[in-house]
Amino acid sequence: MRFSIFLTVFITLYSLLHFYAFLKIRAGFSSGKVFLFILALIMAFMVFCPILVRVFERDGMQRLPQILAHVGFTWMGFLFLFVCSAFLLDLIRMLLSFSAWVFHQTPGTWGFAPKALFYVAAAFAFGIGVYAYFEALNIRTEHITIETAKISEKQGRVRIVQISDVHLGLIVRDSRLENILRKVEAAKPDILVSTGDLVDGQIDNIDRIANRFRQITPPYGKFAVTGNHEFHAGINKALAFTTNAGFKVLRGEKVDIPEVITIAGVDDPRGKYNIPRKEEEALLSGLPEDRFVLLLKHRPYLLKQSEGLFDLQLSGHTHRGQIFPFTLIIKKMYPIDAGLLDLKNGSFLYVNRGSGTWGPPLRFLSPPEVTIIDLVHTSVDSK
Repeated sequence: MRFSIFLTVFITLYSLLHFYAFLKIRAGFSSGKVFLFILALIMAFMVFCPILVRVFERDGMQRLPQILAHVGFTWMGFLFLFVCSAFLLDLIRMLLSFSAWVFHQTPGTWGFAPKALFYVAAAFAFGIGVYAYFEALNIRTEHITIETAKISEKQGRVRIVQISDVHLGLIVRDSRLENILRKVEAAKPDILVSTGDLVDGQIDNIDRIANRFRQITPPYGKFAVTGNHEFHAGINKALAFTTNAGFKVLRGEKVDIPEVITIAGVDDPRGKYNIPRKEEEALLSGLPEDRFVLLLKHRPYLLKQSEGLFDLQLSGHTHRGQIFPFTLIIKKMYPIDAGLLDLKNGSFLYVNRGSGTWGPPLRFLSPPEVTIIDLVHTSVDSK
């Protein structure tokens, strides 16, 4: 039922974007009915292309859905950029026209011909889209240091490396994953964590990729939590892949690494109707106060009941919008859309921008990242 609602909303909104783009093209060109009919057919196909990708993959195909995924989702990204550019130009034109009407002036006609507006919007979309494609391949390493008395002087430093929202599937595969894991290996982590959406909705034929993860063996282990896409992909298949990759999946569980750190992890709320979940407060309660507590949680929500019960929460999910200006919406939804937030109670929240991409293989003003978190000993007196 929930999936049917999601599918209906997606098709409706995506159809509206295509309809707006269709109107812009029709207004910009005095094309014949045959051209417009062919254009309408292409756009109708693109609306349903993401659905066809999943249907063909479930039928056991591999190459065809992979091609359709690259074509369909790249189109989705460029369409979004074109619509945003065209809408902004329309808004500017309306404001100038309104201003001219108020002050009894003539705004002029340069640059306002429908064909000119279309070409400007298309040029913006193409230029930004090409840049966004290469930005999505440029994995950044973000490095933060947290000083804490809960790391012993003998231990000195514990290095955690975080990946999140890799979205392994038809688009993010061998080469893109290799770029991510090279950054991970270069960091020489003591602990590797994945904060959800390691896999995408399409995860058939990716089992062999797990072998590459198994080559990374941090001394204190690898830990993961579920994201919403693990449930989209099929929770049992997603868990099997993650476990096969060498991660211990924490589903309302905690693991104590003696004299080092306690790691707790909770399931994404997407699965709350599918599996039993322990409450976060109960999970974190009763832990030794002198032990550093790391909470892994896919979405960067903060529960009031958990205040002061953890030292650092690592999350992802936001992608920081992935493609600007979607970033502006994401900023309103979470306490922080990316980066480090001091919670002013001795705790911190860090939100990873995502190591891969969802949908369009593009990122604009939101480069992918691998995060290095160094927990460094400091004495109580020096704090």
